[in-house]
Amino acid sequence: MTDFDDHERGRWAGRAEAYARSFGRLCAYPAPALLDAAGVTDGARMLDVGTGPGTVAALATARGATVTAVDAEASMIVTARTARAAGHFARAALPLLPFPTGAFDVAVANFVINHVGDPLAAVSELRRVVRPGGQVAITIWPYPRPPLQRLWRQAYEAAGGPPRPALPQVDAERNFDRTPEGLTGLLRGAGLDPLRCETLSWVHRTDPQEWWAGPEAGIGELGLLLDGAPADLRRRARDAYDRLTAEYRGPDGLLGLPTGALVASGRTR
Repeated sequence: MTDFDDHERGRWAGRAEAYARSFGRLCAYPAPALLDAAGVTDGARMLDVGTGPGTVAALATARGATVTAVDAEASMIVTARTARAAGHFARAALPLLPFPTGAFDVAVANFVINHVGDPLAAVSELRRVVRPGGQVAITIWPYPRPPLQRLWRQAYEAAGGPPRPALPQVDAERNFDRTPEGLTGLLRGAGLDPLRCETLSWVHRTDPQEWWAGPEAGIGELGLLLDGAPADLRRRARDAYDRLTAEYRGPDGLLGLPTGALVASGRTR
């Protein structure tokens, strides 16, 4: 475990409900493509790491897979168990998973590698728990950032927020480029034979108030930037958010925010 891992654990503690009604809906979009990339079909033994509210696990179960789902955050497991009847849910975290080598046919991680301090060790652990000839599939947010991901820092800067203290980051020697080439290289370095890396682009439709509920609850980049901030700065940030998102509001009042993700998969040897 690194300082970055410890920081991430603290940031997500007790925030499952707020995540599920805000960022959880965004992260659900690539789930079908993730399962396709992993080749999840009827009868597959699948491990879903970082299950969150259990969205990917539920989709895999509907395909006929036998699902084990884990998350580092206890409130996520409670939410997933409540919402999803099928599958086995437990607490566990990368890069150390409590499963035998080769226990699964498939392992998936939906926007999890963004939140670990040693990405190579994390993907290597996913490879370890999958049998030879099985598949590992992951999603990450790409770089350069799409408009949706740029919005939060733009709102903070427009509000006149001061520079924030340095926070734990992934060590440079352990990090990787959030590009198709960087992600494919990560899979290869973890001992996988890369099969594909696809860039998904879509427009995230959401209610403005529900989307603001994420940073209001301390989730995401803006939530982190506003943590412990004075009430006046939080108010200015909300005003800036409303101004910046005005161009993305449709006649129905919902936001349509352009975004994207990388979906990659590799086969175990």
